[in-house]
Amino acid sequence: VQLQASGGGLVQPGGSLRLSCAASGFSLDDYAVGWFRQAPGKERERVSCISRVDGSLHYSDSVKGRFTISRDSAKNMLSLQMNSLQGEDTAIYYCAAGPLCNLLGITGKGTLVTVSS
Repeated sequence: VQLQASGGGLVQPGGSLRLSCAASGFSLDDYAVGWFRQAPGKERERVSCISRVDGSLHYSDSVKGRFTISRDSAKNMLSLQMNSLQGEDTAIYYCAAGPLCNLLGITGKGTLVTVSS
């Protein structure tokens, strides 16, 4: 069971990035899936999740309207489209899976997003 996030990098404020997460050893369709981030000196924050129960999408207030989560069942991959990035979005982003959006216990190596001019 493995999750691997990719797609991070350096972007200017107002720019966009698309993160991807490849899953192996299990099907993302069988789980709630989402993205966390952790900035230096701050607690981990769940930014988005797709519910296993009904497929509904959830976003934290800090990213609502700017980030879009999606799942590609054929490729067994998860994505996070991030637009209008701001300095406070700088963090390591992790993809995760679990039985519920509040129980995303399977995580993998993250990818660093730096928003800076």
